[in-house]
Amino acid sequence: MLPHTLPDILQPNLDVVFCGTAAGDASAKKRAYYAGPGNRFWTTLYEVGLTSRLLDPSEFRSATDFGIGFTDLAKFTSGNDSALKPADFDSASLREKIKRYAPRVVAFNGKKAASVFLGVKSPEYGLQRETVGTTAIFVLASTSAAARKFWDVRCWRELAAYVGRKCASGG
Repeated sequence: MLPHTLPDILQPNLDVVFCGTAAGDASAKKRAYYAGPGNRFWTTLYEVGLTSRLLDPSEFRSATDFGIGFTDLAKFTSGNDSALKPADFDSASLREKIKRYAPRVVAFNGKKAASVFLGVKSPEYGLQRETVGTTAIFVLASTSAAARKFWDVRCWRELAAYVGRKCASGG
């Protein structure tokens, strides 16, 4: 496990801050968000219109050009969700970051981080009732290759529509 494996990419007034559970092993090794083989994250961002071009994981710092930021619920560890311990999660710190930077949306890439943050066993995909200040909360199907059987792009399209982006594929 690597300490603080990936830096937060946060600034005021972003459209969306994506929050994962923790950096996966491949992402921690490559020092880039969503860099694992088979991860659909960057392709999905482009396909639903959240970016105007397909970004490489190594370009994660430039995602702010598209109004996108990044953080994780467990900042000081890496690995699959099943390897994480309850003490790894820091919901209070995440809540403070959201309040400080006030993105329009915090979007959880997968149910695990959302479940821990919201205190709900299995949150529904999509827009949540709860907010953090003025920041809306979305729960998205995980783009991880390990979660392929749960994949559903509809909630990602809903997020893109919510922030006013048009899908690159026209739908």
